Amino acid sequence: MAIELTDELIKLEQAAWAEIQAKALTADTAIAVQAAVTAHAEATGQSRYDVEMALKKQVRSPEAPDS
Repeated sequence: MAIELTDELIKLEQAAWAEIQAKALTADTAIAVQAAVTAHAEATGQSRYDVEMALKKQVRSPEAPDS
């Protein structure tokens, strides 16, 4: 089952990824991403882990084939 990701989730993860690459990730950014992932997983009845992994894959490796 494909995991649907919201634009908000993608934007939050993009901001976190940019901060990680700049070695400037803040706790506020990390907390915001985790809270949004958890809320999305609960709202959709999906595993938080699966949502997080799909989100990271889409933002960090969009060219990678689906497994």
